[in-house]
Amino acid sequence: MKKDFITVNDFTKEELLEIIEVSRAIKKSIKEGYYPPLMKNMTLAMIFQQSSTRTRCSFETAMTQMGGHAQYLGPGMIQLGGHETIEDTGRVLSGLCDIIMARVIEHKTVVSLANATSVPVINAMSDYTHPTQVIADVITMMENLPAGKKFEDCKIVFCGDFTQVAASLGFICTKLGANFVFYGPLGNPKTQPFTPKHQKIFEENCKVSGGTWKVTEDEKDVEGADFFYTDVWYGLYEAELTKEERTEIFKKYQVNRELMAKGAIGCKFLHCLPCTRGEDVTDEVADSASSLCWEEAWNRLTAMRGLLVYFTKDRRKYSETHKQAAKEDLDKVLEKYGYDLY
Repeated sequence: MKKDFITVNDFTKEELLEIIEVSRAIKKSIKEGYYPPLMKNMTLAMIFQQSSTRTRCSFETAMTQMGGHAQYLGPGMIQLGGHETIEDTGRVLSGLCDIIMARVIEHKTVVSLANATSVPVINAMSDYTHPTQVIADVITMMENLPAGKKFEDCKIVFCGDFTQVAASLGFICTKLGANFVFYGPLGNPKTQPFTPKHQKIFEENCKVSGGTWKVTEDEKDVEGADFFYTDVWYGLYEAELTKEERTEIFKKYQVNRELMAKGAIGCKFLHCLPCTRGEDVTDEVADSASSLCWEEAWNRLTAMRGLLVYFTKDRRKYSETHKQAAKEDLDKVLEKYGYDLY
């Protein structure tokens, strides 16, 4: 049965750790000069309803490095949800590609696509969740853990608007047993809402993993953070706030020197990027020795390699005997009609 990567909540802690370990192992291998041909002869269909820098570049590079091919299907390039239904598009791509990724506007689009396909679908961001991003985030944190601490010991504080990135970070931190804090405005109709659905997921995850979570407006709750994380101060899908509105609502939650000083000794800064310098983060923090946002961006490639390999695992289960028999059958037909063999 095929697996899709729609949200991290569909996976156990052990499964997520497998993806992370495979991702890091491939990264180490490539860094040392060996490019594993794990996607050889495979094709990735990349559906984009929105533009992207890190997502597109990381998926294309990952496929190339591992011997595969990526097809960019940008806005207006295919008939997704236009003259052709989402489901029909999924069925067609299932027979043409080995795996599909989709960066969509509405979460229901990627769910419908996954339900219609016979090949794995990876959610490369929707208005509800951004699961590929947070795999890269956890990898980055694991590579930069405070001395003597495991990931489960860490306090991770997301500051600002409760975006789909904040929700996804909360999902994976509570899945893996870490201590997650959302620090931002609550009950403001112009900000992204923290809903009872989110609360239920966090609670259920923590019961299994032993992690903790808190949603707060009180700056005392961020003290001792090992990692501060933020995103832009506006939703990606609704009418944007004016600069004046953004500043008034979120100025308290800017990641600056004063906020970083409330963290534990050696605390680090993350940002999914792009950032709005002078709003969600100051230049002083973004460009400091404490900033991991550039490593985090590069680890999008690390995460994509692991995800692609993990979700195509079953498509490589052919024995050498099976492959040799297939080659011999093909050779017979080619020889019959006089084709020049290889």
